[in-house]
Amino acid sequence: MSVLIAVAALPCGLLIGLLLGALGGGGSVLAVPALVYVAGQSPQEATAGALVVVGVGAVTGLACHGRAGRVRWAAGGAFGALGTAGSYLGSRWSAAADPAVLMAAFAGLLLLVAAALLLRTLRDRRTHGDGQRPPGDPPTPPRIRPVRVAVTASGVGLLTGFFGVGGGFVVVPALSLVLGLDLPAAVGTSLLVILINSATALATRADGGPLDWPLLTAFALCTALGSYLGNRLTARLPPRALATAFASFLTVLAL
Repeated sequence: MSVLIAVAALPCGLLIGLLLGALGGGGSVLAVPALVYVAGQSPQEATAGALVVVGVGAVTGLACHGRAGRVRWAAGGAFGALGTAGSYLGSRWSAAADPAVLMAAFAGLLLLVAAALLLRTLRDRRTHGDGQRPPGDPPTPPRIRPVRVAVTASGVGLLTGFFGVGGGFVVVPALSLVLGLDLPAAVGTSLLVILINSATALATRADGGPLDWPLLTAFALCTALGSYLGNRLTARLPPRALATAFASFLTVLAL
């Protein structure tokens, strides 16, 4: 790892962590573009290396949420295990994909994340503007359908394996919709799912060539530090404005 690459790439890791900590998801999608355009890696190398960054970020967040009791270990472990097949297939397809096709598909993913962030911002604004559901009228928990859970978990694993991203913007709604978890539990449990899928995808790519471990280790540590700082700054930042600005940035980056 050259000093020039380190000076350019490590602040990107810090920025990704800050976004993860402040927004609770979506920031990890910047890992692949940073590794491709700043560190000069190929798309296949970047999607594999990004799994290391995602995994470290998941462990850091999982420790915090676990201590607070916001992780449903059994449900998350089962959901993650069901997604290992999709993660394996996604990793294989990503390694064999044409680099141009892979980056074009990743651009589409960036647009999807941007849209998800904007929709979440609008939904939060309506919720706070219209008020919460009355205490005596709790939401009806969804009926758990095993086939639906398996298909959803496999799709999440496929996303992680193919693109090398955590996919928290998909995992959190999926856990809420198909397992009926409340939002804090879904956010905490999603990190366990992400960790399982990332570990599976990384193990699948073990024979795909050596990774730049010094760069990835430093990158991941900067991401972990940024995530910690982002969590502490959340109360001082306007989350809706930050989410809107980040979504706009992702749209420009995708184009």
